[in-house]
Amino acid sequence: MNQNYLYVLIGGFATGILFRSYFNLGFSFSIFLIALSGVIFLLYYLNKHTYQGYSLVGVFIVSLFIFSAGVGVLRFDVADLNKGNAVLDEEVGQEIILDGVIVDEPDEREDNTRFVINIEEFDSKAIVITDIYPRFSYGDQIQLRGELRKPENFVDEDGDTFDYVSYLSKDEIFYQMFYPETEFISSGHGNIIKRGLFSFKRAFLEKVGRVIPDPQSSLLGGLVVGAKQSLGEELQEDFRKTGIIHIVVLSGYNVTIVAEAIMRFFAFLPHMFGLSVGALAIVFFAIMTGGSATIVRASMMALLVLLARATGRTQTITRALFIAGFLMLLHNPKILVFDSSFQLSFTATLALIYLAPKIEKHFHLVPTKWQLREFAVATVATQIFVLPMILYKMGTLSLVALPVNLLILVFVPITMLFGFITGMLGFVSTILSFPFAFITNALLTYQLKVVDIFASLPFASIEINYFPIGVAILIYIIYGIVLWKWRD
Repeated sequence: MNQNYLYVLIGGFATGILFRSYFNLGFSFSIFLIALSGVIFLLYYLNKHTYQGYSLVGVFIVSLFIFSAGVGVLRFDVADLNKGNAVLDEEVGQEIILDGVIVDEPDEREDNTRFVINIEEFDSKAIVITDIYPRFSYGDQIQLRGELRKPENFVDEDGDTFDYVSYLSKDEIFYQMFYPETEFISSGHGNIIKRGLFSFKRAFLEKVGRVIPDPQSSLLGGLVVGAKQSLGEELQEDFRKTGIIHIVVLSGYNVTIVAEAIMRFFAFLPHMFGLSVGALAIVFFAIMTGGSATIVRASMMALLVLLARATGRTQTITRALFIAGFLMLLHNPKILVFDSSFQLSFTATLALIYLAPKIEKHFHLVPTKWQLREFAVATVATQIFVLPMILYKMGTLSLVALPVNLLILVFVPITMLFGFITGMLGFVSTILSFPFAFITNALLTYQLKVVDIFASLPFASIEINYFPIGVAILIYIIYGIVLWKWRD
């Protein structure tokens, strides 16, 4: 297939999903679009002598785009058919007793714990918000007594309506319970591999916490195993203000940083060996953090960046990136709008592959020592690409993102390395881990100090209360045109 046709197909499919994410015109609308595409092409083909000023290829592209958009709308419609279980729907608003198994790692926050249970009797999932104690783990079977509710959309602090129903439904969650009575029944359920990984993750964080104090240990948990919930809301807000939240969000960017650092460490060895070690580091990180769908997507993006940097085959890797994105949307179309991690991973990866090499020549004044130029280029490229999304979703524009990223990112790989060694040695002996813990703590303290200083500045960030989705889409269309004109 001509690669231009491929991009039209993928672009139309994504456009259809995007449209359907905000507007529901009924199941028949997708059929209308598919039929319309066929009619347009057929009418032109049969009467092409009448429309001699129009290209057959051009009409085919338009028809292909409309057709794929119709398929995108249809795919979302099919995904949206699952609304829950009819039997459970009858119990909504009533106090009910349910048995379920925790199917993901509990999200422990400052004042509550959130987890997802699979209600096997009804083949449905529910999100549960409860007290911090008692603590539960992945694979625990528990009994809940409380009021069963259906999720509802809500208005956020900026007055925008958040589609909470669709946000949860992307993970096939259609029910919720708030602070039910909980009773532990048994443990050891669920996937044995995931159970082992989460158990190792908890033990790792516990070993680190013995030798490194908070909030440094919490930051390390976010860096090494993606435990960002332990950072606390105030520190997370400082990270957002300074444009550094990506280092503790499971996106393709932070994973790529580590992989590239490993490749450079082994630069004295054959090229393919360094590339292989970098790829293995990404796979190992994905496994260590639990191997969720979000992590797998981010790791795939990181692998594509690594291949692009290593091989220089930008066009080929870009095509692979779009195919990967298409397959992810085909599997779960709701992640396009309702999964911020997917959006950040995709756009940041596109920036690192396509934009970063183009702008690097304009950074000749930035020194190459300690990879400062590379981090500056990567930071500017990713900030440009994720900015419309951040403005739309969070309404926060960081004015200090560039200096903060330059001051911190160069130390992230070494921090992760020493932090990992600290945690692993903790399984052997706390005493053995102390030297590495000292270095790790010093690096983490420095990074937190940088964030604290810049976050406290009155001009650190600007709050933009209203940023329409249409403006964000228009900006990304402009980005696409620029990249197309700028292609090799």
